[in-house]
Amino acid sequence: MRPTQWHLARFMSSGIFCAVLGAFSMQAAPGGAPSQGTAVKIPWDWSGVIGTGQSLAVGDGGRPLKSTNQPYGNLKLSTGKLPWPIDPNDASLSMAPLVEPVGRLASSYPSAWPDNISGETPHAAMANQISALVKAASGRDFIGVHGEVGENGQCMTYLKKNATQKGVNGRSYEAALIETKAITRLAKAAGKTYGIGAIIVTHGECDAGNANYESDLFKLWSDFNTDLAAITEQKQNVLMIVSQQNAVNDRSAATLAQWKVGVDHAADMVCSGPKYQYPSREGIHLTVDGYQQLGEKYGQIYYQRVVLGNNWQPLQPTNIERKGAVITIHYHVPVPPLVWDSSYQAPHQSITEWKQGKGFEVTTAGRSRVEIVSAAISGDAVIITCASDPGANARVGYAMIGERARMTAPFAGTFRWGLLRDSDPFAGAVTKTAQPNYGVAFEMPAP
Repeated sequence: MRPTQWHLARFMSSGIFCAVLGAFSMQAAPGGAPSQGTAVKIPWDWSGVIGTGQSLAVGDGGRPLKSTNQPYGNLKLSTGKLPWPIDPNDASLSMAPLVEPVGRLASSYPSAWPDNISGETPHAAMANQISALVKAASGRDFIGVHGEVGENGQCMTYLKKNATQKGVNGRSYEAALIETKAITRLAKAAGKTYGIGAIIVTHGECDAGNANYESDLFKLWSDFNTDLAAITEQKQNVLMIVSQQNAVNDRSAATLAQWKVGVDHAADMVCSGPKYQYPSREGIHLTVDGYQQLGEKYGQIYYQRVVLGNNWQPLQPTNIERKGAVITIHYHVPVPPLVWDSSYQAPHQSITEWKQGKGFEVTTAGRSRVEIVSAAISGDAVIITCASDPGANARVGYAMIGERARMTAPFAGTFRWGLLRDSDPFAGAVTKTAQPNYGVAFEMPAP
């Protein structure tokens, strides 16, 4: 057996390898994650979350709105009818209950903050999920303050610091700083402390072929972490939570980067997992329920990572071994045991070689498909038996290759998916929908 060590080495170099291994054996806690920490930590009276991304970040197609009342006291910045550029010291700016839309609705395309929202975003559900978990665990109130600066249809070029300007696009980063300055001022006036706990990134379709996407994500985090702290004067690093896109391009560079960035920079960035399990309108954008479920998952991760201080990680591979035609993929399992989801269609039914793979994909070094005879769970591992030895430098993928013909009931997700999940009992506070953790999409060598 020859373990694939490339990303284990990255874990070790990040300085948290031991913490991650320790998390593997922990038992489930409220919120459905390892229970190495249980003390609720709320460093600020108002805890900020900034969202960025493209169409899914701004709720494209998320109508009719559902989160139209605020049960916990969560907040957002009200910009009224002020035009761009907004002065963060404008006396007409105020705080308002966090309901959807989280910001002002866009009236045209393309659009940008402050008129950038298309429908229900993940924000209200995320905030309400965190508040519900904190209340259940401690009886304390948690006040989240959310804003969304995403730009529909735009690549990282328009989201980063010092972005290229094209018409209204390219405001996103500056908008986040404007919001943060305004809320910091309003918090002080209200006698409240305020800091940014997390940035959520719902993006990647536009950058599906961007080979530099991982470094772009890390640079975005690094810039935000520096510039936001300069405004709020917080000492705590901002956590970046990134979801995988599963809709655009086979073997998408962005999809792989969205997982790998949480491995390579695990102390400050985390992949929330895939989005293929969420109900979708057309295989790309989510339904309102899908956006709310994504928000609940973001909220669960925020609660575990920021509030409890736990080292939550997604359902992800840790190493691969191959012995002839048998390939063993070891996993970090947030809440054991591993199971196959029985409610979804079997993937790859139009790809003969992978029909029995339950979402797994095996190729030779030359990218020829290798027939999968079976995929079986064994403890924290999945054992793939192939019809023949794939040879040196073979590759194993999962949910990286799509098929357009699959858009039939009962599955209502995106074009690339798999059946592997854990047994997390977590159910959303808003939708009441069960939310186990589904396997991240990945591709790795199996030499």
